[in-house]
Amino acid sequence: MFLTGKTALVTGSTSGIGHSIADALAQEGANIVMTGIGDEAEIEKTRAKMAQDHGVEVAFVPADLTAREGTEALIEAARTRFDAVDILVNNAGMQHVAPIDEFPPEKWDSIIALNLTAAFDACRLCVPMMKARGWGRIINTASAHSLAASPYKSAYVAAKHALAGLTKTVALELAQDNITANCISPGYVWTPLVENQIPDTMKARKLSREEVIENVLLSGQPTKKFTQPEDIGALAVFLCRDAAQNMTGGNISMDGGWTAQ
Repeated sequence: MFLTGKTALVTGSTSGIGHSIADALAQEGANIVMTGIGDEAEIEKTRAKMAQDHGVEVAFVPADLTAREGTEALIEAARTRFDAVDILVNNAGMQHVAPIDEFPPEKWDSIIALNLTAAFDACRLCVPMMKARGWGRIINTASAHSLAASPYKSAYVAAKHALAGLTKTVALELAQDNITANCISPGYVWTPLVENQIPDTMKARKLSREEVIENVLLSGQPTKKFTQPEDIGALAVFLCRDAAQNMTGGNISMDGGWTAQ
């Protein structure tokens, strides 16, 4: 377990992609700081199971990452509990779909705050700890929408494009500090959030389940396959290995060929 003795902070890790990344890092021996939303009892079950399965310490810290004070409190809690953050995974995100002339300004503000500003603040606060320990990994969950746009997603697309730019800048600044920074950019990922969209889409478009999956959700992915959360977890683990020490500033697509078109 090559990450034994290191601590990973993964935002949005109570379910979905973030949970899979946290679990994969824990499997390699990293202690985990979880944060995210959900039912308190279910979150505790998830936390306890991860700790028991992998024999690591797993802490859950509730935090409102749409507010700068929330991100600052999260990082301070991680530092207090584990002394430092060695691996930072900025994964938490949110979405809203509306035409630009109908897009609620408050939704824009929330999406930019969570998807972009929280990542900036987490990097700003964790980098000194990584520098002090002479090692670090920053992994930002971006999206195919960091490389391509879709209509009605102005805030999300803007935030993900900016996150990719932030990642490149941080990578260049830290290039000689043994700290790497990379994006992972998935297309559609098979999570409960996506699965739960299918019945409403079937009803609205008068399509079968199979038609929704192939012609709506996977219309832009040539492989016609969902990315699995576990695949993203495995990629995150690789980015932490010594073999990836010269991979920095990258935007790594895992989108079934979406952005190759």
